[in-house]
Amino acid sequence: MSSTTEQAGIGVELKRWRRIRRLSQLDLAALADTTQRHVSFIESGRSQPGRAIVIRLSEALGLSLRERNDLLTAAGYLPAFTESSLDEGVLRPVRTALDEILRGHLPYPALVLAPYGRVVAANEAVGVFTEGAAPELLTPPVNLLRLMLHPDGMARRVGNLGEWGRHVVENLRARARRSPDPGLDGFVAELAGYLPRNPVGPGHLGFSVPLRLASADGELRLITLLTSFATATDVTLAELHLEAFLPADEETAERLRLRAGRRRSGQGVVPSRRP
Repeated sequence: MSSTTEQAGIGVELKRWRRIRRLSQLDLAALADTTQRHVSFIESGRSQPGRAIVIRLSEALGLSLRERNDLLTAAGYLPAFTESSLDEGVLRPVRTALDEILRGHLPYPALVLAPYGRVVAANEAVGVFTEGAAPELLTPPVNLLRLMLHPDGMARRVGNLGEWGRHVVENLRARARRSPDPGLDGFVAELAGYLPRNPVGPGHLGFSVPLRLASADGELRLITLLTSFATATDVTLAELHLEAFLPADEETAERLRLRAGRRRSGQGVVPSRRP
């Protein structure tokens, strides 16, 4: 949690989040099963809320586990949710399961990402994303979004960079609107600066914006599937998601199968990355 949140106190933080969510005091009170008077008193500093109501308010505001911990701390309480390492005993079975999922997704690329695109783990097929990338973009911790949109990364091989890249950036902007963070704002501005200014064209599938990526085996057309832990009660786990890439056509599927065959035979092996 930032020192700004610590100094602001529960009243200021509650009002800030309520305004971000565009809720009136009455709206929030109804969602949290309390009264508008109580919400008003908390925001004005006339009432010190109990731990239970702070938790209910944070749930009603749709805050992330990290943000709920921050609101509790602002009210003077200990965090409710732990933040563990994936290599610690409590989450080690999760790490094992994720590794199995990554292997099971082969021959298609898949990665486990922390917030803002930081790569936690990846399968061998992600080598298709790193072809010709500048070494500094592959130095751990690798950021997948920067790798994809940076001119020294994947960008020069993306056939629809303007359209697909804007889709990536707009998703981040939506996250920034929901959970304001100056660091994220700066990252979004950086990524947006890598994109061409030409108008976005109509070259997309009816159900998804595919990534059109040039490779040594020909153009690949990939769509993305995102998976997260919806019922996580650990901050680390709640902030992870699996980003799995799927072929948008049979030609792409066959090219990825051929790449996997070469890896198995020892030709052009791409080691699994654990940034």
